[in-house]
Amino acid sequence: MAFIGIQPGREAIFKPQPQRDVAVNDTNAWRLNPSHHQIYDRLSLALAAGLRAAPCGLPPADFGIGPQVSLFVKPIINLAGMAKGARALRAEQVPDEPGSFWCEQLTGEQSSSDCLVDQGEARWFAHTRASDVRDGARPLYWEVGAEMPHLEPILRSMVRKHLPGYTGLCNIELIGGQPVEMHLRGSNGFFDLYGAEFMRAWVALVDGQRFSPPPAIPGGYVISVFGEGEPEPEAMQAAKDQGVTVQPDRHTKDRIAILRTRDLAAGLQSARALGAEIPDSDDRA
Repeated sequence: MAFIGIQPGREAIFKPQPQRDVAVNDTNAWRLNPSHHQIYDRLSLALAAGLRAAPCGLPPADFGIGPQVSLFVKPIINLAGMAKGARALRAEQVPDEPGSFWCEQLTGEQSSSDCLVDQGEARWFAHTRASDVRDGARPLYWEVGAEMPHLEPILRSMVRKHLPGYTGLCNIELIGGQPVEMHLRGSNGFFDLYGAEFMRAWVALVDGQRFSPPPAIPGGYVISVFGEGEPEPEAMQAAKDQGVTVQPDRHTKDRIAILRTRDLAAGLQSARALGAEIPDSDDRA
C-alpha cells in the first residue's frame, strides 16, 4: 500500500508510506473515493454556495445577467488539471460548450487551504495565499503558511456539508471566501514547506492510528517561472546558492520551473534570472 500518483522526482517528499492506498492526484482520488465523487462537480459546488451559475447552453441573460458582465467559464469536471479550460468572458460571449458551465466571477483574496479531515470534521489547516501579481489569471507566487484564520469557519462548514464520513486530506480553493473548487488530495507542490511533522500526522490519520495535529507549518513561497524551454544550469546554481530550490517543470506546457524559498526577494531574483518577467516593485512579502 502506498501514496498513489506521485510525480517522478517527488518520491522523497512522501515518506513514511501509509498502510493503505492514498491518492495524491485527482484521477486516483476519484477512483479511490467513490463515496465523495460529487465534490469534483464544480457546477454543483457553485450552486450549493448560492452563486449564480448554469451549464453552457443556458444563456446568462435568462438569469438577469447583462451582456457586458464578466463571468467564469470552465469545465464542470476536469480531473486532468482543474484550472484547464477556465477563462473569464463577457456574458454575451459565453459559448454553447458541452461539459462546461458559467458562473459569476469571484473577486477578492485567493486562497488554497489543505485540511486534515477526520470522519467529516476538519482537524487542521494549512493556508496558502495567492499573490496579486499574475501571469494572465495565474498567480506568480503563493505564500505558504499564511495566517488566514477568518477562512476556517467557512472551510469547516464546507467539509461538514460536502465530505461526511471522509478521513484524509482535502484541498479547498476560495476567492473572496467563496468556493472555486475542492479536491480529495492536498497541494502537493506546497508540501516541501509544511515541515517534517505534517506527513507523519497525515499517515497516522489515514491509517487509523493516534492522530495529533501537526504544528503550524514553517511556510515560505512557491514561485512559478512561466515561459518555454529548460532552466539554464548557471541560473539554477545561482538560485541554489541563495537558498532557492529549483524544480524544472516538465509537466506544465508553459512553465519552465517551480521555485521554493523562505526568502521572497531571493526567490523573485532567481525567477528573473531563469527568464521570468517580474517588475522590481513586486519584491515584497
